[in-house]
Amino acid sequence: MTSVTMLILWVLVAAAVALAAGFVLARRLSGARAGDARAGAQAVLEEARKEAEILKKEVLLKAKEETLAEKARVEKELESRKGELLTLENRIQQREANLDKKEDQLASREARMEQREVQLEERVAEAERVRVELDRQRAEVTRALERTAGMTAEEAKEELKASLVSEARHEAAKKVRELEEEAKKTADKKAKEIISLAIQRYAGEYVSERTVTSVQLPSEEMKGRIIGREGRNIRAIEAATGIDLIVDDTPETVLLSGYNPVRREVARVALERLIADGRIHPARIEEVVKKAAKEVEKEVTEAGEQATFDVGVHGIHPEIVNLIGRLKFRSSFAQNVLTHSLEVAFLCGIMAAELGLDVKKAKRAGLLHDIGKAVDHEVEGAHATIGADLARKYGEPKDIVHAILAHHDDVKADSILDVLVQSADALSAARPGARREMLETYVKRLEDLERIAKSFDGVAKSYAIQAGREVRIIVDSVAVDDDQSVLLSRDIARKVEKELSYPGQIRVTVIRETRAVDYAK
Repeated sequence: MTSVTMLILWVLVAAAVALAAGFVLARRLSGARAGDARAGAQAVLEEARKEAEILKKEVLLKAKEETLAEKARVEKELESRKGELLTLENRIQQREANLDKKEDQLASREARMEQREVQLEERVAEAERVRVELDRQRAEVTRALERTAGMTAEEAKEELKASLVSEARHEAAKKVRELEEEAKKTADKKAKEIISLAIQRYAGEYVSERTVTSVQLPSEEMKGRIIGREGRNIRAIEAATGIDLIVDDTPETVLLSGYNPVRREVARVALERLIADGRIHPARIEEVVKKAAKEVEKEVTEAGEQATFDVGVHGIHPEIVNLIGRLKFRSSFAQNVLTHSLEVAFLCGIMAAELGLDVKKAKRAGLLHDIGKAVDHEVEGAHATIGADLARKYGEPKDIVHAILAHHDDVKADSILDVLVQSADALSAARPGARREMLETYVKRLEDLERIAKSFDGVAKSYAIQAGREVRIIVDSVAVDDDQSVLLSRDIARKVEKELSYPGQIRVTVIRETRAVDYAK
């Protein structure tokens, strides 16, 4: 709302007030004297009119003053805006000047770039001419060298490459021999470390156990009696023992199949007694199976106690002793696991004595290393992990538990005890005759050993000996020198590791023989 409008409103309000006051006063005086009232009213109205006129003039004067003040303010603001616009215009003009200057600079740069492009194209063309000339000259020189040497460039490269390779191999072989001689000189100082680390190279893989036991029968007639009327006898045997009884066409033989070796042994003992007794019926079967179970359990306990006595370790929890006895009925590649555990215990003790370690602790770890195999058919997981859990549960020391867990590299071996158990386990499993393998597999491994050895240049003859534990190679003394024979043995060993699967280790022996012959006349 503007100042003029406000002034007009003020005037109107003042006039209305004056009229209202005159009207009220006139009505009050009407009851008295009408004449005096009119006169008084006229006087009041006149006075009110004069006051309104004065008020109007004051209002108009004030409105005029405010209008002038507003006009001055607006003019001042316009001047300020005009100054800002002028400053902005100056900035825009300056920017336009800068842009013009940059545009000139860009144009100058473009001109220089075009000039440089032209120069570069000229240089590229010149370089191409030089390259063509060099290729021509190189071809002429190559042809001249080929005519002089009597061979092509490719043939020369191959000959040079072969020469460099041969020289490098020769130098490498010399270095290997020097390192081996140096190692032999310092062998006495590092005997413990060498024994621990070298024996570990024997490590072999764990193999699956047999799950079938055969029982011989006196005659084929006995099969029918074992089966019984409508199969009731065979069902009773399977229900009482938890083992599958297989009666097939195999002459005078039945098979007991099951993953639990103790139950399989109970079934074997019970079946043999039933066959010997001749009375085969469900009631008799249950009675004989119970007796057989008690006898086998007693045999298990006695086997465990005897094993701990033989090894000379004491303070083992009775449950662990029972599990050790159960290993009597487990086998791995026809190697009895209890016998294997005893061998590992003795090997660990011998090596610990040589290294100056705790012999009893080493024997204890060796005896318990395969304890998980006693129940690995009932519990999920690797037998090393199961055995470590059992040993921990029944209070075995932490280093014994870790040695059990690490003997098949389920965890990293971090102590000499761990390495001893690994080494002894591999030695017991990998010794000749410890584990049975098929004749065809054995013969094929020997043939493959000799074939791999003969595949190398310079090999005259090769012989696989010691049941495939060693291969001896006779080389041509002219084609292979002493240094190369060292590399040859290493190359053959690496190829055997890559292509063959075998327990333990195979020794590769390269023999180089030089003969001098003369005649006395």
